[in-house]
Amino acid sequence: MNYKADSPEAYIAQLPAERQEVISKLRKTILDHLPDGFKEQINYGMLGYVVPHSIYPDGYHCDPKLPLPFLNLASQKNFVALYHSGIYADPKLYNWFIAEYPKHCKRKLDMGKSCIRFKSMTDIPYELIAELSGKMSVQDWITLYEKNTKPKK
Repeated sequence: MNYKADSPEAYIAQLPAERQEVISKLRKTILDHLPDGFKEQINYGMLGYVVPHSIYPDGYHCDPKLPLPFLNLASQKNFVALYHSGIYADPKLYNWFIAEYPKHCKRKLDMGKSCIRFKSMTDIPYELIAELSGKMSVQDWITLYEKNTKPKK
């Protein structure tokens, strides 16, 4: 679902009440644990946490006018989605998350390359999301991003 909003608060205000509560709690969890340097904004029609141009002037390789995306949070039609670029780019982080998930959630992990889908609004592993949010600094993300996107010399 694509919501039109120019701020995180406006995005959340458009959601159904049940989703407002969950997205607000996930947002707070992320903001409380995300390392310094990432910036919250509306990105791709959802809540986004990016490396701003002031830190990484090159921006996103697909569209350098955009800041480097790292994490996104969205209310989709049938689930809440957390998109974490670090999980996609770092096999060690991916394997850690896969191993930890069952310790925090009763439901089976529903995950794509970078998308973690939460279909039950009552079984979201907030503590695990907090830990995941703090696992990668801005510099760690830039280094990994460049390793995976810049041409090898």
